[in-house]
Amino acid sequence: MAQILRSKNLATKFQILLEVAANQPSIQQKDIALKLNITSQAVSEYVKELIKDGWLSSQGRSRYKVTREGVDWILRMARQLQSYSSFVSKVVSDISVSTAIADGDLSGGQPVSLYMKDGLLLASPVMNDKGAKGIAISEAKKGEDVGISNVEGVIKLKTGEITIGLIPNVQEGGSRNTDLVKLNEEIDRARLVGAIGIESLVALKQIGIKPDYAYGVKEAAIEAAHSGLLFLVVCVEEGVPVLVQRLEEENLDYKIVSLRKR
Repeated sequence: MAQILRSKNLATKFQILLEVAANQPSIQQKDIALKLNITSQAVSEYVKELIKDGWLSSQGRSRYKVTREGVDWILRMARQLQSYSSFVSKVVSDISVSTAIADGDLSGGQPVSLYMKDGLLLASPVMNDKGAKGIAISEAKKGEDVGISNVEGVIKLKTGEITIGLIPNVQEGGSRNTDLVKLNEEIDRARLVGAIGIESLVALKQIGIKPDYAYGVKEAAIEAAHSGLLFLVVCVEEGVPVLVQRLEEENLDYKIVSLRKR
């Protein structure tokens, strides 16, 4: 979920910064309060915090300007919101027909409950008052694909975690200096595996594992996490900064595990 949707404080700061950006340098705090439906006192406190954060500068009475750092933060939050919007569009459908896998024998016109499992949308004949629901448009046996119409509600989906397994670069031993036992343990915990760097591919080959992804690994890991799957990225150390930056842009949880021999 986007960071500002988890915190009322950040969400309000985001809105205040946008109001200032749209009207700077001259804008009354009372006008912001009216626009956001909060008190002028609350706006005053938020403005003080924004100045302290370095995202807003005061240029005299009722004159404010969003700083470069503030602009960068607004853009970062906007990217997170855009990513979350794409995620929402996957789980809350407003199109006529969605495709699911039948989790039981279904008949045409039968009401179904919808839920996610292993990154896939399933339609169950067992109705649940909570969550999403729809109507099967045709008969389907368990395990078959089936069209679902009249989709309503929100499909519950917990974001998956990404584990980054650090492999030493070739100058520091590469796959020869990799703890293959620990690598195997991390693979057992993951649903999907990606490899970044030749050293990572060789280390996986040594334990008889072919990665699910060797290209486009960063985007594959992001997509998997948004689908609720656990993803292991076996990554040479030099590739970690770019990978971490991309994951933080998406506001995804991750952990880093060293696979270097002790």
